[in-house]
Amino acid sequence: MNIEARRAALEQALGRVADGEKSALRDVYELTSAKLLGVILPIARDRDQSEDVLQDVYLKVWNRAGRFDRSKASPITWLCAIARNSAIDSVRKSGRRAEETDDGLAQFEDDAPDAEETLCSLEDKERLQRCMEGLQQDHRRSIRMAFFGGLTYSELAGKLDVPLGTMKSWIRRGLASLKGCLGDG
Repeated sequence: MNIEARRAALEQALGRVADGEKSALRDVYELTSAKLLGVILPIARDRDQSEDVLQDVYLKVWNRAGRFDRSKASPITWLCAIARNSAIDSVRKSGRRAEETDDGLAQFEDDAPDAEETLCSLEDKERLQRCMEGLQQDHRRSIRMAFFGGLTYSELAGKLDVPLGTMKSWIRRGLASLKGCLGDG
């Protein structure tokens, strides 16, 4: 199934979920579970916790499918945002984070496409990659670490050894630049 056909099938399934059709949730799961688990695992860093978060994501989808607006985001981008936010919430609630080594940190600093392959939408990926390349290196690295690692401002500031205010500024400026760049096209 090509990208457009998958997107249409997912949009249709979400519409059926919004109408309360239980079998449609299974269709959404089959179309997206591997991708969403790929978003959750790097943040939770624990397979069992990640699977629990994934289950919670589909409960949220069941309850929120009527809120999906295809004029604002692709269905997979919307689902990935739910998955990412749920994973971050779970990690914060549990109060535990698996220890990161410098090797783990290096993967987030690398400009190679490996980390970006976890982005959900191929059509959005290319635009986002172009916009990310236009950011200052500190802004780009901080945003990648926050998004892919689910790190808080405080954790990022500690990892990169910069003041908390500086980290907040880097991310705020980087996100503003991304919004401007993504809004252009």
